Formats: sequence, structure tokens, C-alpha cells
Amino acid sequence: MTSKKSLLIINILMFAIPIFISGQTVDLRNVELGNVIYQNSYIDQPYMLQLNDRSWFCVFTTGTVSESFPGQHIVAIKSKDKGKTWSSPVSIEPNMGPISSWAIPYKTSYGRIYVFYNYNGDNISVVKGQHIKQAGLLGWYCYKYSDDNGNTWSDKNYRIPIRNTSADVHNEFDGLVQMFWGIDKPHYVAGSVFFAFTKLGKYVQDMGEGWMLKSDNLDTERDPAKINWRLLPDGDYGVRNSKFGSVQEEHNTVVLNDGTFYCIFRTALGFLGITTSKDKAHTWSMPDTLRYASKQPNVIKNPRACPRLFKCKNGNYLLWYHNHGGKDFKQRTPVWVSGGIEKEGTIEWSQPEILLYTHETKVNGMSYPDLIEEDGKYWITETQKNIGRIHSIDPALLEGLWKQGKINNLTKKGLVFTASNIVKPSEYQIPKFAKLSQGGMTIEMSLKFNNLKTNQIIFDNQDDKNAGIRITVGSKNTLRIEVGDGINSSYIWTTDEGYLKTNTSHYVSFVIDGFAHTISVIIDGKLCDGGYKRQYGWGKYLHTLDDINGRAKTMVASQFDGVIHYLNIYNRYLTTSECISNYLYYSKI
Repeated sequence: MTSKKSLLIINILMFAIPIFISGQTVDLRNVELGNVIYQNSYIDQPYMLQLNDRSWFCVFTTGTVSESFPGQHIVAIKSKDKGKTWSSPVSIEPNMGPISSWAIPYKTSYGRIYVFYNYNGDNISVVKGQHIKQAGLLGWYCYKYSDDNGNTWSDKNYRIPIRNTSADVHNEFDGLVQMFWGIDKPHYVAGSVFFAFTKLGKYVQDMGEGWMLKSDNLDTERDPAKINWRLLPDGDYGVRNSKFGSVQEEHNTVVLNDGTFYCIFRTALGFLGITTSKDKAHTWSMPDTLRYASKQPNVIKNPRACPRLFKCKNGNYLLWYHNHGGKDFKQRTPVWVSGGIEKEGTIEWSQPEILLYTHETKVNGMSYPDLIEEDGKYWITETQKNIGRIHSIDPALLEGLWKQGKINNLTKKGLVFTASNIVKPSEYQIPKFAKLSQGGMTIEMSLKFNNLKTNQIIFDNQDDKNAGIRITVGSKNTLRIEVGDGINSSYIWTTDEGYLKTNTSHYVSFVIDGFAHTISVIIDGKLCDGGYKRQYGWGKYLHTLDDINGRAKTMVASQFDGVIHYLNIYNRYLTTSECISNYLYYSKI
């Protein structure tokens, strides 16, 4: 049984705290504050290993032009100071000749490093008379190895024999050329090594399906030419659900404690796919939509962008994704993260937090991450296609995800105003807000509606120039928040439809994250994600919005038919986990 003292310690530790240096606030989620791994016209998929000498090894794809142009090749670098500085790149494949792409690393039990990668060994550059746009997707699956911690690499590369399946024989090359790529890091399970990849059945990048490679002697056989390979699942067809359309890509896996293989992948339908195998990848369940853990679980939304699964050393899981229902490759900022707890042969996913963000408008954002852990600390790599970085992640942010639903204490840090049982129009003197750029603010309220007629004013301190905050009842049973500074145009956001009901107590958190420039809303412990009606459930405002102080006094419930049981205001943004803890605290009163 957990003591009250232990619960208090957990409650203090679970929440991310910005760092203050020389009077300025440093937010670890700001992608520009990460340490640069490498910068070039093209850098992709920076994947990590911890070596036996405690140095860090990173392999990535790079080139001087852009993705899949001549000169693209794979390189390796190392760091001896936890990613602060890096060695000069060592080419694993040369930048002249066939394109090599998208390497994934594996370290054997005896210290050898393997990298597995795409290799356009036949130098295919034209299909049906047209120049190939994605030459990196065509060719062979190869591997090389290093026995000196990545300083030098085998002269020869070795080709993995991948049997032709239906996806191959029906492609534009009649099976003479295969199309594929992988983002999954290998797993060692019961004496064998497994990793997933995506086959394509149609050029350029269509009819994707999931496959897995298995080797029963990779970890022990010293002669790389004698390594055994098997393609799974059994049969002629990979893992896919025809209802999910052509785009089913970037399959990646974790192995659960009970031996279940758990695999997710991206689609172009605005959500992630999920499939599992109970027999070590020989057969797989029909892919379904990935959902949060909840009595009414929402679909986990993601555009056509890389999702990544990670299993941490504590046995818990992390999911990197983008939390919106876009259908294309764009809009990969901010990055969101959900925490997973294993239960009954599956993973229950928490409500998410913002992990990383960028305000740069000329890039799509961050993608193709990897995770490294050491001494209870966490680092995440990512790329914006022309620069790769590594970021220290606050362990408290992750612990908060894994503790959701178990912590039900009221958050006190930053609480600057509280009131209760407001049943009639009331005026309050609320402390002046700091500028949003110093961290943001949060307004939380527990309230019950007698009716949900539009334009009821619940909270209002806006002045004649629209500086301040106004919260009203919106259309279709929503709440509407308007935030202005009296100089720039106001920013307006509404909650998702379908959450609010009359004669029912709801706990609503409006979180204005002044660092990430987002407004998000958590209602009764669930983060609004847009549902089926809209792409986003959270909004991103312009960086010019900063000083949102309006009238000195705030009117509460000035035109509201209902009761506000509790009203709390914080002078900082709260994490999703904090909001859920507060919701659970008031639920038990």
C-alpha cells in the first residue's frame, strides 16, 4: 500500500517544471534548445544505441540535395558526453554509387553493431520511362557490421533474402524489384531477433502492408554470411486492413511482457492502426484503430507522419504522434506523447502531453524519433529533414502520463485564485496575469448547466479593446474561449461537441500554454482532440499574443444559468496530467 507521504512525493515529481537560467525560462520542449546531432541538406531517421564503453552511437541517412537524390547514404557518429557533442561522420555506405537509406541499428550480446538498411543495389532510376521520385524505396534490404564500436565497417554488405509475395509480383516491376522501408528497431525475443518493415505493392508509395524479419542466429553467429532469415507472417499477404485504404506504413513494434507482439502504423485517414501477434509474428490480428484507455475511448489521431512506439526500462511505454486528424505529410508540430501501461495483453494509453514544439513556420515539424535512457533519464532524437537534434526529456512529464488515474490530489503550484459555489453574477479582483511568453495560464471550473443556450457569459474580464479573457457557451453544446491583448486580433477556440450536458457536473480546464503557443481543453479528464467533426481539438495561436490582461475586475456568471461549484486560476500552464488529477480530486468531494 502506498503511504500518504509517498503519494505527496509522486504528486510533486509528476509535473514538468521549466528551468530558469539568468532570469529567462528555458522550456525543454522547445525543439531549438536540443543539441544538434548533424545538419545538412538532408538528414533522416537518427537512431541510437548505447555502446559497451557508455558512448552513444547514432546512425542516420544524409545527402547534399534532398531525399532520394544521388549521393544519399548512411553514416554513423558517436558522442561521449550524452549528445552534447558528436564525432565526425563515418560513412557506412559511400556517397557515390547506389543510394543507401534509413538504417536501423542492433547491438549483439557480444558487442557487434549491425545496421539494416535500404540499398538500391540495381541502381534503378527509371520506371516506365519516368525518373523515379523515391529511388531509396527500391532494391535490396542489406546489412553491414562493425566490431569496433562503429569506427570502421565491413567492406561487404550482405543482402537479406526477402521472398516475393503478392505485393511484389503485382507491382510495376512484376516482382523483379521490391519496394519497402523500415523504421522498427530490432527486438531480441527467446533467442531470435525480430524487426518489422513495410512492403509497397504500388509505385510510388501505395498499397503498403506490414511484414517482419526474423533471425534465429543473428545474436550469436559470427559469420555474417551464415545468418538465417525468415519473412513473417506466413503466407502471401502482409498485415493490412483493406478498409484502411492504400496507405498503411511505417510499422513498428514493441514486445509486451507476456510475449505479445504489438504493432502500430500510420494511415492517410487521420488515425493510427494497431495489430497484435500472439505467436511471434506468424499470424496477426485484423488491424483496428488505436484508441485511448477510457470508458468511451477516442481514436488516437495522427496524419501521414511517423508514429513511434517505445518500451522503457521500467516496463512502461511511450507513443510519439501528432494528435490531429490530417490526411497528408504536413503539420508535424507540436509532437505529442502518450504513456502506456500494459494490461491484459495490450497497452492502455493515457491522455497526451506536448513533448516537443517549434514555432518555425517554414518546416513541417519533427519526425522519425528514437529514445535513449540512461541512469533514469530520457533523451529523444528527431529530425526536421535538414537538422537532427537530441533532447533531454523531463522524467516528471513521463511519470505523470504513467500515473494518470492514480493521482487525485489538487495541484497547488501556481494557484493564484479560487472561488466556490457561484450561483449569481459575481465580481472578483483576480491577480494580474504574467505575459504568456513567461509560461501561460490555466482556468479550471467545475460547473453544472441548467441549459446550454448560446452566448451565456461565464467568465469575462475583457475591456473595450478586447484585451483579456471571455468564456461563453458556444453553439452545439460547447464552450468558447476568447483571448485578446487589445492590439492584435483575439484568438478564439471552442471545445469539442458532445461533451457537455445539462444537469450534469463537468470539470473543464482551459490551458493556455505560453511556451508552445497552444490552447487546449480537458473536460472530465479527456483532452479535446477534435473528435470526428474537426481535425484538431487544440489550437495554436500567433506568437504576438502575449499580454492578455484586461479589466482589473472579472465578472463571473454574469449571464449564466447554472452553478459554478469551483473556479481555480493558475499563473502557469498545467499539464494534462495535472488537470486530470484536479478533476479526480473534485470528483471525490
